[in-house]
Parts: sequence; C-alpha cells; structure tokens
Amino acid sequence: MRRFITVLAVSAVLSLPAFAQHEHAGARDVGHGFVPRNGPPAAHNEHQAPQANFHDREGHPEAPHVHHNGQWVGHEYGRDDARFHLDHPWEHGRFTGGFGRGHVWHLVGGGPGRFWFGGFYFSVASFDVGFCNDWNWAGDDIVIYEDPDHDGWYLAYNVRLGTYVHVMYLGR
Repeated sequence: MRRFITVLAVSAVLSLPAFAQHEHAGARDVGHGFVPRNGPPAAHNEHQAPQANFHDREGHPEAPHVHHNGQWVGHEYGRDDARFHLDHPWEHGRFTGGFGRGHVWHLVGGGPGRFWFGGFYFSVASFDVGFCNDWNWAGDDIVIYEDPDHDGWYLAYNVRLGTYVHVMYLGR
C-alpha cells in the first residue's frame, strides 16, 4: 500500500507541468520554431487603420505575430496607409534568396537599421523597429515573405519568437 501511495504521489507531482502547460497553451501557439507555410493574404480593406493592439491572447506578444494555424495577426493594414508608401519601391533591387518555409536564414549581424544573412542586407521599417527589440541579430533564424499589399516591402518572420516586421531589401 505504501508503494502505491508513493507512486501515486510521484505521478501527481510529475503531472503538474502538463496541467500548467495546458492552462497557458496560447503562449505555445506563437513562435517556438514554427514556420508559416505561406505569407499573409492580401488585405481586403483599402482604408483600414493600423491595429493598435497585437496582444490577442494570453501569452501572445504585443507585436505583429503568426499563430500556428497560419493566421498573420497585425497584417490588416490597408494598402493606402501612408507609412508604407515608397517613392521608389525596390530601389536596391528585389530579394532573390527565396521565400517562405523552405528558406530559413540565420542572422549573422547588425541591428534594425541594417542586418544581414547569406550576403543579403535588409533594414527594418522605422515604424516597426519597436517590434524587434528582443530579436537576436547575431543568432536568430528568420524567414522572408513577400508583402502582398505594400510594394517594396518584405516581411521578416522570427522563427524563435513568432513575430514579424516589415523590412526593405538593401541589396547584396
């Protein structure tokens, strides 16, 4: 009987992390190595104002992010949002290194103003810099997606965090 109680007590203790993890499952459906199959769909509303609050669930970041079901939170900006207007889209050429899930890149240096990987250079949009404060510019893995709504912009998705920012390609 004593052995049964001991086994039962040990089992209960070992089960506690599983219950706690289930309770905060929302925190596990962003980042943690997940790479979206596709980029975001084109926005449907031409005049929608930018989203002010990205924290859509408990444990999710206060930044544009992607759920493990492929939902891009924060990419509902309308096409005519003045922040995205560029007089010369793709003025440094177009990124040709590959897009999406099959092309994971390892950051090797820089910061939001200029970062690089694989000989390609990018810059984070000034209006998105605050969303990448916790990126490791010398070690995180990112994936580049085309932005379907804003000519000249790409989306850099951080695999570890599940967040993304708008970036401009600066060339090779």
